[in-house]
Amino acid sequence: MRALSLRRAGVLGRQCPSSRGAGARLRPAATALGPPSCSPEWQPGKAAQPRPFHVTAPRKVVKPYLLADIGEGITECQVIQWFVQPGARVEQFDKICEVQSDKASVEITSRFDGVIKKLYYEADDMAKVGKPLVDIDIQSEISPEDERLTQVEGGQAPEKPREKPSGPKESKEKVATSPPRHDTKAESTSQETGRSSGKHATLATPAVRHLTKQLNVDIEDVQGTGKDGRVLKEDVQNYANSRSAAAPQSYPIPGPSATIEGTPKVPLQLPPQPLREDRLISFTPVQNQMFKTMTRSLSIPHFLYTNSADFTGLSALRRRLNARLPPEQKLSALPFVIKAVSVALFAHPSLNAHLVEPDDGSGNGYSNGKPALHLRAAHNIGVAVDTPSGLLVPVVRDVQSHSVLSLNAELARLAALARAGKLSSTDLAGATITVSNVGSIGGGVVSPVIVPPQVAIVGVGRARVVPGFDEETGAVVRKEEAALSWSADHRVLDGAAVARCAEEVRRLIEGGGEEMLVRMK
Repeated sequence: MRALSLRRAGVLGRQCPSSRGAGARLRPAATALGPPSCSPEWQPGKAAQPRPFHVTAPRKVVKPYLLADIGEGITECQVIQWFVQPGARVEQFDKICEVQSDKASVEITSRFDGVIKKLYYEADDMAKVGKPLVDIDIQSEISPEDERLTQVEGGQAPEKPREKPSGPKESKEKVATSPPRHDTKAESTSQETGRSSGKHATLATPAVRHLTKQLNVDIEDVQGTGKDGRVLKEDVQNYANSRSAAAPQSYPIPGPSATIEGTPKVPLQLPPQPLREDRLISFTPVQNQMFKTMTRSLSIPHFLYTNSADFTGLSALRRRLNARLPPEQKLSALPFVIKAVSVALFAHPSLNAHLVEPDDGSGNGYSNGKPALHLRAAHNIGVAVDTPSGLLVPVVRDVQSHSVLSLNAELARLAALARAGKLSSTDLAGATITVSNVGSIGGGVVSPVIVPPQVAIVGVGRARVVPGFDEETGAVVRKEEAALSWSADHRVLDGAAVARCAEEVRRLIEGGGEEMLVRMK
């Protein structure tokens, strides 16, 4: 019994598997460092030799982390902002930076655990796809797929990599040595709100950053009102105006009323300061894309057609509907116009199409060497949106399946993403026809430019109150009238086809929207 207990405890040996017979000797039990010895050289009383462990050492190597291909044939992106600095520790899926391509902004995340050693670009620089973005001291295992993100094509890094200083220390020194600023409204506002210079303090699109350079404004001084504290173009302009008005505080209105106690003082609005010297300003990625697209549009022979629509009945319908809707769902005229275009396209499908040009050897054209018109079943209508970074055209998909209310909500969602610079490539691709609401800024008749491969676009002017004549009595009546300006690819569409579609849209709008509401059921 005692021997059994000792054997279980490992004090006594156990029988070697190679031994045979009842007289086989017991060998020492396995220790924590190795198995029992069954070799012929084993001798009683001699401890088993420990077996060494094999341990995989963590991968600690500094490698360049490349800017991966983000699709759509994009070869370069503009660095908007960095979320890390040299010396920062990152883990997988941590954000490294935000870049702006020709179509949308993208947040680049880390695929490794490690420490950032070097930044190859500064904010506003153009980063090349496939070239190093940062150097990272990798402290995790690397899969073959991730290994490709560290292999520079041709083995060459960018010609002039830029090392970023270790941000926090330098920023503190800069604050300590910079001269104090006094008597500025923006400074007092910033102190009252207690805004800290966190990672969202300098969020801005390239267009806004160019504006800050033009107005000589430090973006860190501007209070951002956009999403996540993003600085908008209006924020920069308001800050510049408040800074200009701060020196000459305010002046009373000349005349007798200026001497009356309690009369409000009107601040003197100074005109924008002219440029003191010539400047060469590079295009933003959005402007680069517009340059390419509009250059392609030069080859399209545009046919222009303009008519005016009476919005009086539609405005009355909107007032009735808005009286029952919450403030965030208030209806503008735009969703009605877009829905009217969609309804008209059922009868005129040739305007909801893409032109497929003959194959030029690239494989993108029509295979039989002749042009063709690709009629699209879905009404994916692009809507031009003016944003701080430039003109963007997000796409409202399947408009034929939307109600006016759902259209209104989708337009608000896309507009918010566009102004925040958060549109994805999917949001900007696949439009079959475009509506440009230039009337939100002003103007009447316009000459919109077609975006290939689309074959038509319509511009909506601002609705204006004009005198008109009642068709029955001939009396002068008040009307709200807006111009609808159409452009069509005259290689594909003749003037009669465009005019019929345009008149159908006008008739739907002048019907007060009731017919659209009925046909959506």
